[in-house]
This record gives sequence, structure tokens and C-alpha cells, in this order.
Amino acid sequence: MQGLAGLSPFLILFVGMALLFDFLNGFQDSANTVATMISSRAMSPRDALLLSGAANFAGPFLFGVAIATTIGHEVVAEQAATTLVVMAALVGAISWNIITWLLSIPSSSSHALIGGLVGAAAMGHGFQAILLPGLEKILLTLLISPVLGLLAGYILMKVTLFLARGATPRINIFFKRAQLVTAAGLALSHGTNDAQKTMGIITMGLLAGGALSSFTVPTWVIIACAGAMALGTALGGWRIIRTLGGKFYKIRPVHSLTSQIASATVILGAALIGGPVSTTHVVSSAILGVGSAERLNKVRWGVVKQIVTAWLLTIPSAGLIAALCYLLVERIVR
Repeated sequence: MQGLAGLSPFLILFVGMALLFDFLNGFQDSANTVATMISSRAMSPRDALLLSGAANFAGPFLFGVAIATTIGHEVVAEQAATTLVVMAALVGAISWNIITWLLSIPSSSSHALIGGLVGAAAMGHGFQAILLPGLEKILLTLLISPVLGLLAGYILMKVTLFLARGATPRINIFFKRAQLVTAAGLALSHGTNDAQKTMGIITMGLLAGGALSSFTVPTWVIIACAGAMALGTALGGWRIIRTLGGKFYKIRPVHSLTSQIASATVILGAALIGGPVSTTHVVSSAILGVGSAERLNKVRWGVVKQIVTAWLLTIPSAGLIAALCYLLVERIVR
């Protein structure tokens, strides 16, 4: 199959919903790759978003699709991965993304998608349809990665402050210019990690709908997902950009540079081994680590508490919405 031609109207609707989720993922997660760069005045908002969008598009082509296979194979049993289950999962994830965007809270599209899959599959086929080893692997990477981001940001900031001791304020020029490279690297890692989740979802749905004979991500799916992610990123979710770029603490060029390096290292490392991580969680944690390395009371911990609460609610909330959606549609179909 070369593309959408030949798909049933239902599968075309399904692919459209998946690409909408991908677009919203990029729209919401644009804050992760550009917020600190904009806040530190290293680049104008428009240029930062365009650079991030282009790098997001290139990511999946440069670093493979290992995560797509993880999402498509290791969350729910094959017999439970019906198109209806996957569509309900997308509704749950999209709904939660919109809710948190309206509240200006950076939440995880990855958590929302996993929660949606678990909720819909459990409602339709029982909890035995959930592949616990795969789910444990995914949850482990999702939980450990923010800790790694926090530690990486803390250590890198300490090292940077030590190396830059005694430097004149002109070093900020270097910190700003270097962000052209680090921001592009962070956006590449984001595109590599996040766009693949939608690729896995679309491939899962196409396989369940009989449009594919085996779980192999088609080239057109890679292009479509990378494009939707890049477009969402280029347009930018300004509500969350303001949260990450200034509500934790006042971001300076050194904070932006070190948090970008720390985040990109963790996210890209996870993508190469097929571990889906939350870009939002890693970037937020890296920013916190960098600020804490300078001094603990620099961070506005009240804002952090609000965001962590949203993180904890994401999987069960998206799962509940997806389960209710599955139940509603199933009754209509009957």
C-alpha cells in the first residue's frame, strides 16, 4: 500500500485522528524545545519555532523507528489492538492534551497515549489484554527519565558554573550562540521520540483494519507523522511556552544551554534503545535541575507541585476518557 488511497473511510478517519494527535503533540511540546531559548533571548520566537519544526521533521528519518515498534507491539495484546480500541485511545489522549493546554500546564502526550490504550483495551477486552512486561518497560522509562533529566541538568550546570568561573558577562554571547546547535539537537531528539508514538499507533490500526499484513511502519506513515509533528511545533503552544520559559524561575542563557544539552542526551538515548519517554517531563526536570544547581530557592516550587499533580493524573484521566469513549461507540455500533 502506497498511501491513503485504497483505505476505507473508517481507516482514513482513524489516520486523520492519529495525525491530529501528532499535531497537538507537536503544538503542545513546542514549548519543550524553544521555551528556554526564547526566554533567554538566544533567538526570536518565530525563528526558534521554525528551527524546531524543521529538526522535528528530520528526527525520525535520522534515528529510526524503534519506539514505534514498542508502542505497537508491547502495550496491548494483538487481538485487543482493534481499530476501535486505538481510536478510543486517541480520543482519550487528545482530550487530555486539550484540557492541560487550556490550563497552561505542560503534560505528557506519551503518558496520555499509554493511558488511553490501557483504558480502551481494558474496557473492550478486559485487563488480561494488557501486556504487563511491555507496560512495565514503558512505565519504567517514563518514570526514570525525569529523574535522569533532573540529575543531568544539575550536574551539567555545576560543571558549567565551575568552568565559567571568573568569566566576564561576554560569555553569555557564547551561551546564546551555542543554543543554535543544542536546540536543534533537542528538537531532533523530540521528533525522534514523539513522532514515533503516532507511527506505532497508525501502524497498529492499519494492521487491525487489514490494510497491512505485518507490523512494518510504511514510509508514508513516517512522512505524515513527521510532517504533522513539525507543523504543530512550528505553530507553537504559547500558553505552555510561557510556563516553561518563565514560571519556574528567570531563565538566563546558561540555564537554557545546559538544560537543552541535558534533555537532548536523555531523550535521544532513550529513543535509540526503543524506550518511549515524555519529552515534557524530561525537559521540565532538566530545567529544575539546572535551577537547583544554582540555588534551591531559585525555583518556584509551587508551580512545580501543580505540574507534578497533572503528571500523576494524566494516565488515569486519559485512560478513563478512552474507556468511556470505547463503551459509548461500541453501544452505538451495536
